Amino acid sequence: MLLSKNIPIRYVFGKIKFEVITVAIYGILIEVVYQNFHITNISIPMTVPTVLGTIISLLLAFRSNQAYDRWWEARIIWGSIVNDSRTLARQILHLIEDPYEPEAIKPFKHRMINRQIAWCYALGNGLRKNDPMPGIRKFVSEEEQDYVNGFDNKHVGLLQLHARDLNNALKQGWVNPYQQVEIDNTVTRLCDAMGKCERIKNTVFPSTYSLYIHLALNFFILLLPFGLVELFGFLMVPVLVVITACFFLIEKMAIHLQDPFENKPTDTPVLSISRNIERDLKQMMQEQHVPVAHQPDKFYIL
Repeated sequence: MLLSKNIPIRYVFGKIKFEVITVAIYGILIEVVYQNFHITNISIPMTVPTVLGTIISLLLAFRSNQAYDRWWEARIIWGSIVNDSRTLARQILHLIEDPYEPEAIKPFKHRMINRQIAWCYALGNGLRKNDPMPGIRKFVSEEEQDYVNGFDNKHVGLLQLHARDLNNALKQGWVNPYQQVEIDNTVTRLCDAMGKCERIKNTVFPSTYSLYIHLALNFFILLLPFGLVELFGFLMVPVLVVITACFFLIEKMAIHLQDPFENKPTDTPVLSISRNIERDLKQMMQEQHVPVAHQPDKFYIL
């Protein structure tokens, strides 16, 4: 996720440098032809690119809004994952008790909470198409690792282990049926959040819509120099570059925001959120070794 300050200009314009260079060369060629060969009939009324530019602006605004909605929905989902992870840890720590052998279920509690931390890392890495196993090995036993390896989506296997242990806690009498239902509801909400993230990840933004806007934008850029050449003369090229850069930046912004799980600076910071969840849950277990929070990598956090 991009931070609110210290975003370098080179990062912003680095996304469109090839497009800007191409447009600059194209504008220079039009200017050279117009000035040296005195071909005055190559100009067109400014009304034509103005109307087309207005239409493209509306389409880009609509696309940007839709892309931002996807990004914001992803952030809301991960906010709910934070809340439900804390809720699950609280329920495990304080609802599950054995008055006769209180120390007997302590390993069970730590196993459940550590597995929840592993689930957050597994989901985040899975959404980014990274191998989740290196990030979860320190939180689960080798037996559970072998079980999870049988799943394509490791986070699904971890939730299955949650359900298995919760059912065993009910059989052992560590929880009553009402407590089991409450904890299971929390696990269900985590499963729902997982499915929502996968829906965003696997639902491709309509390619035809993106293609039509891109083609219309290129046509607008091809026409724009012919409308500016008489108005600005030698200043036509910098004016052309500034106008087209604005359009390209808006288009690139929408492209990056529409896919919030691609391991880019504009993504939802799933790994940083997972680290914060790990810190909170370990503090709830009163562990001594709590990892430090993720520090920003220059101008963004992942």
